Amino acid sequence: MKHIYSLLAFILVSAVVISYRFIPERYPKDYPLVVTTWDALGYYIYLPSVFIYHDYKDLNWFPEADKKYSMSGGWFYQANRCDNGNYVFSYLAGTAVMQLPFFLIGHLVATRAGYPVDGFSPPYQMAIAFGAIIYFILSLLLLRKILLRYFNDRVTAATLLLLALASNIIQYISVDGAMSHSFIFPLYVLALWFTIKWHESPSPLWASLIGLTIGLVTISRPTEAIMFLIPLFWETQTRELAARKWQLLRKYRGHIVWVAVFAFLAVLPQLIYWKSASGSFIDVPGSRWDFLNPHFRVLFGWENGWFIYTPVAIFFIAGMFFMKKYPFCKSVLIFCLLSIYIVIAHHDWRYGATYSCRALSHIYPVFALPLAAFIERISIRWIRYVLIIPALYLIGVNLFQLRQYNKTILHFRDMNRKYYCSIYLNPHPTPVDMSLLDTNDRIRDERPFRKLMLYRADTSLRISMVERSEKTLLDSLIVKNMPGSIPGDRWLKLEMQMKLNSTDAWGSYINAELRREDSTKRNRIRVINPLTRWGEENDYAFYINVPLYFSGSNFRLFITSPSPLEAEVKKISVQYLYN
Repeated sequence: MKHIYSLLAFILVSAVVISYRFIPERYPKDYPLVVTTWDALGYYIYLPSVFIYHDYKDLNWFPEADKKYSMSGGWFYQANRCDNGNYVFSYLAGTAVMQLPFFLIGHLVATRAGYPVDGFSPPYQMAIAFGAIIYFILSLLLLRKILLRYFNDRVTAATLLLLALASNIIQYISVDGAMSHSFIFPLYVLALWFTIKWHESPSPLWASLIGLTIGLVTISRPTEAIMFLIPLFWETQTRELAARKWQLLRKYRGHIVWVAVFAFLAVLPQLIYWKSASGSFIDVPGSRWDFLNPHFRVLFGWENGWFIYTPVAIFFIAGMFFMKKYPFCKSVLIFCLLSIYIVIAHHDWRYGATYSCRALSHIYPVFALPLAAFIERISIRWIRYVLIIPALYLIGVNLFQLRQYNKTILHFRDMNRKYYCSIYLNPHPTPVDMSLLDTNDRIRDERPFRKLMLYRADTSLRISMVERSEKTLLDSLIVKNMPGSIPGDRWLKLEMQMKLNSTDAWGSYINAELRREDSTKRNRIRVINPLTRWGEENDYAFYINVPLYFSGSNFRLFITSPSPLEAEVKKISVQYLYN
């Protein structure tokens, strides 16, 4: 069969994407599927507001819906009051336009099957979740067709596998599919396809479709308006071809009008909404940018660095050196480098909750071209055999880390180097591993150390904090037997067992404090970590490195909580380790 390898790759990727939709770590069996939460709610809220409640200004319906489905995250940042008293949505409507066909399917099912017709019941959630997957599968099929125009079957197959299975895009298609990324991804595939078709046979149809795609992506995420660079610099890889391209544009300058008209028509619904809600045709949500001081840790940082958590992205960049002979060379180079610059210049460089850099995931169809160029170059002779193992390794690590991310073991915001090293390919992290989310103090091997138990108690101490923000467990315990004037490392190891009875312990910490005269050494770990289970006894452990001059110091162990906390401490131990 012709192109069998790329077809098999397409089928495998589609199967993995569908299977990760049912990832048990993120959605337990007894947990209702609600994908339209947090930022995803901001994109989706247009649809129920307009088509069900007919109220997109006052949003009188929303408090009851939010109470029932817990979507806003506790504070309604998805909309803001404007000067005329109306609400204006904080996110643009392009994603909602893409979601509309699936919303209507969910609405029809809810109406016929007896579910609440409220925009958020299971039929709506399933429709949006699987709508993202359907868009992805269809766009992947078209992307395969695009790649086969320039590369052979095996290169195309390898490109599809690495692009999807070794990157973070699965998270934003299969699990967090209601976010904008899953609905922008197919727009970039269409932009590539329409661009190719126009250059093969210039016509108002292809020009109009290019404009429509650019307009729609602009009202999905305004920074994606630079999509116009893709058709603009296509087939300009040499000076002669660039001159021919500008001649072509002059010849078909009327097509530029078609692009502009249909881009405007795609943006028009957003302008009409803004005028109706705020009284102004332009009400773009404010964002801060640090263009003169971009945040390179978006690429290299341990928090969620793109090259660290999606190392296949290094191949994306490497492939840009091997695109000279292709018509997309200058187009892809300019677009991708500018996109990366815009992403790393955003003031909120963490981008909220994210696995790797999600702000780049939706432009992976464009990155597929340099990735394929890289794979084609290394496919020469024996090199391809050497790189098969690293490629499989990247896919395996990524699929494993996706499971970790959805258990919050790979944390959505607070990653650091020591913690990442401790959980890397670790299926069973320990409480001490969890402590590295908050502290750098860690003993790799306790065996060389001598140990002295300073405090140990089996207790049923109940913690009930309603008005106070701090609860002392060990109040000024005098560490009298701590050996002093002994060179070498000295540590305290604290272990606790605590049962959480309250449902709100976010932001609560277990704190330890060493004090001697005017000097203080503190350490703390969060109460809620990936191993925490409500209503069960949870184990906590962490170390404190003890400076030499802290012998004979006072020690205090206490809980702090910003909100009411109900818990029961079962065991406490404080151990001294020295060598």
